[in-house]
Amino acid sequence: MLEKIKSLSQDTVIYGISTMVSRFFTFLLVPFYTNVFPPSDYGIITNVFAYIAMLNVFFSIGLESGYFKFASTLELGDRKENFSQPFIIIFTNSFVLSVLIFFFAPNLTGIFLLSSSQSLLVKLAAAILFFDAICLVPFAYLRLQRKAKKFALLKVINICIMFILNLILILVLKLGIEAVFIGNLIASAVTFILLIPDVLTNLRLSLNKHLIRELIFFSLPYIPAGIASNIIQVINRPLLLKYSGEETLGIFQANYKLGIFVMLFVSIFEFAWRPFFLNHAKDPDAKNLFSKVLTLFVIAASTLFLVISLYIPDVVKMDLPFKGNLIGEKYWVGLNIVPIVLFSYILYGIYINLMAGIYIEKKTKYLPLITGIAAVTCIASNAILIPLFGMIGSAFATFLSYLMMMIFIYYFSQKYYHVNYEKSKIVSILLLAVVFYLPTYILEFNGALNLIFKTILLMIFIGVLNFTGLFKLSSLKNLRM
Repeated sequence: MLEKIKSLSQDTVIYGISTMVSRFFTFLLVPFYTNVFPPSDYGIITNVFAYIAMLNVFFSIGLESGYFKFASTLELGDRKENFSQPFIIIFTNSFVLSVLIFFFAPNLTGIFLLSSSQSLLVKLAAAILFFDAICLVPFAYLRLQRKAKKFALLKVINICIMFILNLILILVLKLGIEAVFIGNLIASAVTFILLIPDVLTNLRLSLNKHLIRELIFFSLPYIPAGIASNIIQVINRPLLLKYSGEETLGIFQANYKLGIFVMLFVSIFEFAWRPFFLNHAKDPDAKNLFSKVLTLFVIAASTLFLVISLYIPDVVKMDLPFKGNLIGEKYWVGLNIVPIVLFSYILYGIYINLMAGIYIEKKTKYLPLITGIAAVTCIASNAILIPLFGMIGSAFATFLSYLMMMIFIYYFSQKYYHVNYEKSKIVSILLLAVVFYLPTYILEFNGALNLIFKTILLMIFIGVLNFTGLFKLSSLKNLRM
């Protein structure tokens, strides 16, 4: 079992390096945007990307997940057929949708909550959606074949192109917010061009009706599930815009993105986790293995939560060498949402872990129900809490939504693929992380004393984990060996 966990950790590290580099550049764009654009303009950027995220579900139609399931087992068709069928369907579907959105852009600005003069942003969004969608299956192929290094390199190239173009278009060419989308579009197009050799190697223009039917049957539940999942991630933006205005939305989103660190960890883990559990699903010790992986995930995520929650207020207020702070001072009022967002992403990470059973047993039909309940919770709680508590209410709505997802995925996963997870240990670790963060709300010190106090809290937390047996530091040596 140790060797399997080590292989998972090795792939996670490779994906992690590229993802951290990518997200680092993405994160650098936050202080750049917040020091260049007013909150109202930044609010428009985040709102358009929210719609891109929601529309992406209709472009991918869940076939990336279908590819993973059937290409990992080859129960129907050969390797090329399992690549070609989902790729061709996504390509055709995405092309049609992008053309429609592009030509009807002036009529769609209202839906995007934009003025009629901003139809260019809708056209750019349509093109971004197309290129991002047709990259899905080639990237899934690289993950399934454990070509993590190539996957990582392409992701880094993508973000570097986007980052450099943002600087050039905004600082040199003096473009407005459209520069953000132009840079994203060019980066996505170049990424697909670099994936063309993999596409041509695996593409076969044939028709396997049985495979297509099974792919669609398996993948279709991901459409409503994906819609619901995206609603959870982005519905707070238009609701904040409606109830609190563009400025509050801009402040909220800038601070919400500080939760990127735990979300980053979850994303890195997910890249390695899906091919990992599919490849080991039939192993005799698979369930015990999956249980141990979840515990290790919670330990790592909880420690990360505590580190970021303790130090992020000090980090974002640091002076930058060129201008301003890491986050513009006018955005600091939203820092209190960060710990809530971070913890919410831990719950989402647990959901990702628990999805293995649903995936292995082909019970994806329950995903729309699970995410649908969470989406309804998200919409209702945002609508109730935002007018009462503003952005902090929206952050708690996110927490409640991911909590619902975690609870219901646990129920259905255990029903069809029972795993003896270390529940008491997991709950204890999560509670300890919260308990050791709370003193920073009660006690506040100035200067270096504040950092010393927070560091002591972190050290005690790690010590408690070790001495109570929740996690032995000595086990880290085994993973490195």
